Amino acid sequence: MSLSKSQLQALTKVCASGGSDIDSALDEATCCYLLAILARDLSISKEFPELPAEPVELFSSATPSSLRVDGCSFLDKYERALSKIPDADGYFMCLAKLHKARLKYSRILEAQPLPTVDQVGPRALLQYGSLKTSSLAALLFWRKWMFDIDNRAGQETGYLFEPIIAHCIGGVAFGAKNSPIKRLGGKGGRQVDCLREEIKAAYEVKVRVTIAASGQGRWGEELSFPLEAATSGYKPILLVLDPTSNPKLLELADAFFEANGEVYLGDAAWGHLEEAAGAVMATFLDKYVKNPIADVLQSSPYNLPDFTLKSSPGKITLFIGNETLEINRHESPSLATSTDTIPFDSDSGPSIP
Repeated sequence: MSLSKSQLQALTKVCASGGSDIDSALDEATCCYLLAILARDLSISKEFPELPAEPVELFSSATPSSLRVDGCSFLDKYERALSKIPDADGYFMCLAKLHKARLKYSRILEAQPLPTVDQVGPRALLQYGSLKTSSLAALLFWRKWMFDIDNRAGQETGYLFEPIIAHCIGGVAFGAKNSPIKRLGGKGGRQVDCLREEIKAAYEVKVRVTIAASGQGRWGEELSFPLEAATSGYKPILLVLDPTSNPKLLELADAFFEANGEVYLGDAAWGHLEEAAGAVMATFLDKYVKNPIADVLQSSPYNLPDFTLKSSPGKITLFIGNETLEINRHESPSLATSTDTIPFDSDSGPSIP
C-alpha cells in the first residue's frame, strides 16, 4: 500500500523541525521507535519482527532523545502498518506530536537561561532584609528560573493538547486568522480548539475551569464563544476533563446551554471523546492522555515532600522526596526573555497558528 499524497504530506510535516533552535526533526531511527510503540499498542508487533516487540515506554525515565531504533528503514514499514490498521496514520501522527513536544521540553530544561539581575533585582524590595542579601538573590534567581520553565510548560502543553484532541476525534484546530467562527462584532475570527465539519460542531476543550478569573476581558471572551459559534452555524460543545464544580464552570456551562450547545464534564467528557475517536484513537487517548492525567491527579500528595535544587557546573539537580532528577545544562541565550508573560489559561493553550 503506497501512501496517498495527503498522508505523505502529513508525515513530512509532523517529522519536520518546527524551525526554532530547540526544535528537532524526527529522523528515521526515531520514527522506527514510534512505529514499534504503535505496533505494540495496536497488537500487530508480530507483523514487524525487525522492530522490538517491547520497546522502551514513551513515558519512562529514559531521555527522549535516546528513544530510537537504529539501522531500520521506516517508510515501507509505515505503509505496511497503514495496510493493517485503517487509523494507524492518525495514531502515528499523535505519537509523533507527543514525542516531539517531549523532546522540545527536555531541551528547554537544558537550555533555559538563569535570569539576569535586571530581571529579578527590583523584586528584592518585597523581601529585602528578611534574608541575607546573598540568600535573597539566590532565591530570586531560582524562583524566576522555575517560573520560566513552568511558563514554557504551559505554552508547550497548549500547543500540543488541542491538536491531539482534535486529531483523535477527526477535527481540526483553528487559529483566529482562518477560523470560520466569527466574532459578533464582525472583526476577525475566534480561535477554536476543535472543529468537526461533518457534524458542524465547535469544541472548547479544557483540562479544568478554575474559580480564579483570568481577567475580566478574558472571561468575557470565554463566555462569548458559544454564542459566536452558534451564530456562525456551529453547535458549541464544551468539554471539561476535570469536573470539579465552581461558579466559573457553572457560568460557562450556562453560556453553552443558552446557545443550544452541549456540555460534557469529567467522565462524560472522556466518554464523548472516546466515542468520537473510534476504537484505535480511543486507545491513544486512554494510554497517552487520559490515564497519565488521571494518574497525576490521583497521586497528588496532601503533604508536599521535601524539595531541593542544586546547581553544579553543567547540571541542575532536583531532589523530590527520595527521588532525583538531573538536568544537563547547555544554556541558550535565544531562550532568554525580558517579559514575564503568563498564559491566560495554560491548560487551554494559545491560539494555534
